[in-house]
Amino acid sequence: MGKNNTKILVTALVMVVTAAMMIEEATSIPICGVNTNDLKKCSPAVTGNNPPPPTPQCCKVAKAANLECLCPYFTRSGLDTAKIKALGTNCGITKKPSCLPW
Repeated sequence: MGKNNTKILVTALVMVVTAAMMIEEATSIPICGVNTNDLKKCSPAVTGNNPPPPTPQCCKVAKAANLECLCPYFTRSGLDTAKIKALGTNCGITKKPSCLPW
């Protein structure tokens, strides 16, 4: 491959990677103080039969989120409220949203 063809290929690759990163960022929607992509960090801790404890990244997101604002999403999601409560307890969240039984 010639020198010019290599430059074109590298430039095209950089453009594709940049576009992919922009698309990923565009699919994240800010809601209740956090981005929806960040909320996914807590998914393992609130789903399944025996979810693992929340990760430090999940706890950071949970503490930053406006949990009261998320109440309508909790009730519509079908998530087990006991698992959401456990996440809050494990993350040391003291301000509990009114929509969940604490």
